[in-house]
Amino acid sequence: MTMIRQYPASWLSGASLGEAVACELRLQIIRGTIPQDEVLSENRIAADFGISRSPVREALRTLAAEGLLELERMGAIVRGLDARDRKELYDVRYLIESFVQQQLAGQSNEGLLLRLGHIIDRMELASKHMDSVEFTFQDLSFHEAIITEARHNRILHLWKSIRQLVLTVMLITTENVFNEGEQRISYVIEKHRTLLECLRTGDAHVIEEAVRAYFADSRNTLDRSIPN
Repeated sequence: MTMIRQYPASWLSGASLGEAVACELRLQIIRGTIPQDEVLSENRIAADFGISRSPVREALRTLAAEGLLELERMGAIVRGLDARDRKELYDVRYLIESFVQQQLAGQSNEGLLLRLGHIIDRMELASKHMDSVEFTFQDLSFHEAIITEARHNRILHLWKSIRQLVLTVMLITTENVFNEGEQRISYVIEKHRTLLECLRTGDAHVIEEAVRAYFADSRNTLDRSIPN
């Protein structure tokens, strides 16, 4: 197995070498480039990346904690992200985002709403340039802004525990969206605009229904984008 660099280098600014390797391996495992049951060797990965074994070991521990690998004496065995894992990941995302948006209902959120509007503008600009990487980054920023605004430390801790998995999945699904053409990209942008407008109402029921519809559609996109 030879590593093919696929992860956007611009996203790795400030990351440790171990974090950078974990990002690359995570993307290739979830994408299916590195198949399930593949045995990963520290020595081989280190040689492919031209680095020492220490950051590779750090990366493998990170991915094992995320459930993507199992660490065995003969090496790290790839477990990947199967259909059940994907469902559970999106279940957690839904629980987080439905909770925080309910927390924000009825509050004065003008600063947040303004930020979300600017993020949507940047998503539209990225779509015009057919830049799926920038689009993904702005998509994540949209959701993260809402989660952060709730100022709930335990929820934020839970979000951070799945953030890298979510980001990687979003990168893959956004590539698929861009491959489907301008109409599908516009649809995704409008989904975010709908969430924004529902937050603007301050109505907890309206917000709850919007979040439920958003995640039902997102799960379908995910299942089409990643092999079983």
